[in-house]
Amino acid sequence: MRIGELAATVGVTTRTVRHYHHLGLLPEPERRPNGYRDYGLRHAVVLARIRRLTELGLGLPEVRDVLADDAGRDLTEVLTELDDDLARQEAAIRTRRLRLRALLDADDMPAEGPVSPELAAIFGELIRHPEPAIAAKDREMIAFLETVAAPEDRERLLSALRATADAPGAPERAHAAYALLDALDGADPADPRVEEAAHALAACLPDEALAGLGLAQVDLDGPGAYGNGGFLSAFLDDFPPAQSAAVLRTIRLLADRARTDPAPMGRA
Repeated sequence: MRIGELAATVGVTTRTVRHYHHLGLLPEPERRPNGYRDYGLRHAVVLARIRRLTELGLGLPEVRDVLADDAGRDLTEVLTELDDDLARQEAAIRTRRLRLRALLDADDMPAEGPVSPELAAIFGELIRHPEPAIAAKDREMIAFLETVAAPEDRERLLSALRATADAPGAPERAHAAYALLDALDGADPADPRVEEAAHALAACLPDEALAGLGLAQVDLDGPGAYGNGGFLSAFLDDFPPAQSAAVLRTIRLLADRARTDPAPMGRA
């Protein structure tokens, strides 16, 4: 058989056959005097087996292991590993579908979505209309943190936010603090309302939330902190000057509170 006949018999392309030759998966046949490859039945059998293995999901390096006489890995071992990997993929897909269904079933998907169902519920509980503009910006940042956090940090973040949302009067307190922060748009950083807004924002977080946020370990003067080109600097630079001053002061107030009150750490 010529290469086109072999490929058509097995149901692959001639390019695939040449690729398998290049990788050493399919032995090169002898050539006829005219230079054409002369394929036999064994080539078709091996090529068909390669096709079956790849259709199962094996990568070509795994196919090479199966075909090699001295690979030390039999087909059962390779297929068991593939089955385990497919099981993990199925579990991941089920988790993703459950998350999508929870988002689709929600009464009001937040503008920052998609976020986790837990975070969407917290956002829904804290929103009060008419909403200060800064509230949407705060949710955007929280959604960002949930996305980039490691799994254990994400759980601590959600726990802290849940403690905040569950505190008596939380929605009204957050709404009032956001309104104070909104009023600082265009103000001077030395405006006395900066301190008022900072204390109002800090009061929104109960002691139970501080440990989960890791504020006791915050170093506002170390490398990567504000003014040193780190994330905090980029975060604060996204606010107008007076609002930035109020947010930085809020962080300092919360960090000081977390360091001086060991009780929340014990409850975490």
